[in-house]
Amino acid sequence: MSPNSKGVEILSIGTELLLGNIINTNAQWISEQLSQLGLNHFRQSTVGDNCDRIIKVIQEISKRSNLLITTGGLGPTPDDLTTEAIAKSFNVTLFERPHLWDEIKQKLPNSKLQDDSSSLRKQCLFPKNAQIINNPRGTAPGMIWEPKKGFTILTFPGVPSEMKTMWEETACDFIKTKFSDKYTFYSNTLKFAGIGESRVAEKINDLLNLKNPTVAPYANLGEVKLRITARAKNELEAKNIIKPVKEKLKKEFSKFIFGEDSDNLPSVLIKELAKRDQTIVFAESCTGGLLSSSLTSISGSSKVFKGSIVSYSNELKNSLLNISEEKLTKYGAVSEEVCESMAINVKEKLEADWAIAISGIAGPNGGSKDKPVGLVYISIAGPNNHITNIKKLFNSTRNRVEIQTLSVNVCLNGLRLILLSNSK
Repeated sequence: MSPNSKGVEILSIGTELLLGNIINTNAQWISEQLSQLGLNHFRQSTVGDNCDRIIKVIQEISKRSNLLITTGGLGPTPDDLTTEAIAKSFNVTLFERPHLWDEIKQKLPNSKLQDDSSSLRKQCLFPKNAQIINNPRGTAPGMIWEPKKGFTILTFPGVPSEMKTMWEETACDFIKTKFSDKYTFYSNTLKFAGIGESRVAEKINDLLNLKNPTVAPYANLGEVKLRITARAKNELEAKNIIKPVKEKLKKEFSKFIFGEDSDNLPSVLIKELAKRDQTIVFAESCTGGLLSSSLTSISGSSKVFKGSIVSYSNELKNSLLNISEEKLTKYGAVSEEVCESMAINVKEKLEADWAIAISGIAGPNGGSKDKPVGLVYISIAGPNNHITNIKKLFNSTRNRVEIQTLSVNVCLNGLRLILLSNSK
């Protein structure tokens, strides 16, 4: 933006956001896009479906910012008030755009049009000089409008898929042309597994003080990210600024860095197994299919993943995985001995190169002094039935879903490390 610019704000509109009924992923995604454009985004606001409150917030923002991006409130229902509130904020009249009504009629069946004609039609109302942002995935268009000199509003629907398409097809180029300065911001994110955020931060304390590029750590459940961002005249120059920092990090954390940017543990594992033309199966207990789901959520998983057996009860461990009643009684289902047998037997039964078995106590009930909540056993069986056993004791303050999710991460990262060591 220009040196005199006052920055960008995001306004999310919807009572459901305030009630916590849905997570505001739109603001997060837009923030990332603005960062890539090098814009000075400094504030986010959320307001419910109340016209007076929306008007007040918009008027306040217009006095301190150059660009306002709104999401939500563009639909046909009575609580969709965004366009109306924006118009009232600047005392202007809304006019129908007939061509938009023609487009809506083409998108919807006649029965829907007959039932909701008047409400659907309000999506065609805009200030006279507003530029329309076409919505190819829905019926609610957005707009680009400058109600007063030096202040522009862009509106988007709250549906993430619609908002993203409209941003990419129309809004991004407009913002880049009007608001971006001559510099480019380029970011590269490194992803870590098997190490905590505090330990990473301790080792890179000097890098955290850099000005260009900047290095910022972020932590998700079971994963740490380091985002390296450079400011330069073009992307190639920015990449060259990032390169030495990236090389230093890869040398320092060689076995912990599993990927970059859009990579995740399942996608990396699928890629590694596909390179080796190898297959994998699972035997799950405490994760109840979550391990299998993590792989099948990735396109291309069918190249390596053959299937799994989810044996939650001892009866199914016995009948499907051939774990003897004697072993189950002697060691218990949550034990290294049983978990190891699960891995070996599922690998043999489903005929794969690799197998991962997991058994544990996800809580909040079911723990004991000897086997507390958070205790998880993982066994990885490879070619020639070489076994790697992993025992984890997650903090019992973790909830059930967190323990299950962390267990899946340990399984995937455990096999990744085995494959990494085998390739050397």
